[in-house]
Amino acid sequence: MKKRCLCAGLASMLLFFGGCSRQENTEQPNSGDIPTNTSVTEQKTTETSSITESTSKKAEMDNTSQTGYTTAVPQSYKTESEHGGNVERLDYDSLDYVRDSSPITKTAYIYTPYGYDENNTEKRYDIIYLMHGWGGHAGEYFDYTSTKNVFDHLIENEDIPPVIIVSATFYNENSDTDFSGSIDELRQFHRDFEEKLMPAVENQYHTYAKDTTPEGLKAVRDHRIFGGFSLGSVTTWLEFCYDYDYIHYFLPMSGSCWYYGTYGDFQIEENVDFIEQIVKNKNLDERGYFIYHTVGTEDAVKYQSEEMAKEMLSRKIFTTEHYVFYQKDGGLHDLDAVQEYLYNALPLFLAVINNKII
Repeated sequence: MKKRCLCAGLASMLLFFGGCSRQENTEQPNSGDIPTNTSVTEQKTTETSSITESTSKKAEMDNTSQTGYTTAVPQSYKTESEHGGNVERLDYDSLDYVRDSSPITKTAYIYTPYGYDENNTEKRYDIIYLMHGWGGHAGEYFDYTSTKNVFDHLIENEDIPPVIIVSATFYNENSDTDFSGSIDELRQFHRDFEEKLMPAVENQYHTYAKDTTPEGLKAVRDHRIFGGFSLGSVTTWLEFCYDYDYIHYFLPMSGSCWYYGTYGDFQIEENVDFIEQIVKNKNLDERGYFIYHTVGTEDAVKYQSEEMAKEMLSRKIFTTEHYVFYQKDGGLHDLDAVQEYLYNALPLFLAVINNKII
């Protein structure tokens, strides 16, 4: 497995973060408390990260920088792979949690890796759930061929083991998809995830879950990853707040926690207080959790992410074993940045899950 270059240092904080790229840019003062990027090129040539082999499923992150910069996706990873995975549509029964809890049908798209055999029940796979941003849709992570190609090459080149990937949505046929309506939907998504989506997917596909009861799904939280971009990043933080029993690994891409507050009223300190209490009250230090938080240095809506990172990094409880913050140097609020975040984070997550050294 190739090593990732994870370089120390952070860019200065400049701009306000919104729900997605359609929001206006609002300037904020530079906090000055996170180191600025004074020599990214020099750092990138001198520093690398490694993870020591672990005898448990707990992440051993002592040799990994807690802050740094992501590595660019090789162009070859964006071309078609000789061993591409398959994408299937899955319609599943759910409820309209935002309105009247009436029965509805929702859709997710499922990526299975090259060589996946639905009849082979002995082979089991780690699973990754991914969420789009404002105005997105189910299957969005596979609509863009180059992103699927990145998944294919990560597996083909043994950067990660074969995995199942779910591209889901917080919307349904009744959803109001304007900004405030989207926030209403994502705030209730954890209920769909726990009660409907996760059981539907993991009942049909060969994950580590022996059954899809709540107990059966919780028992294999160490084999489950959840990530999302923009409003999908907000969703990811809320998944941590609600579904830490089901998920071990979190990839919030360009966004912070909105358990308290919302766009323009971020309440960063209160949200980090809440996350810290979850960690303490639910014994997550011992049970394990890992958050790989990302944003681009030129993301037009990065302010919120960097303020969240600053607050997280100020708390001793959030060690490198549990929380890291990485930026794409020059990264915007776009698909290219998302691909780079996935390219860097997934090998790290899966190396830890499978007790490998990178």
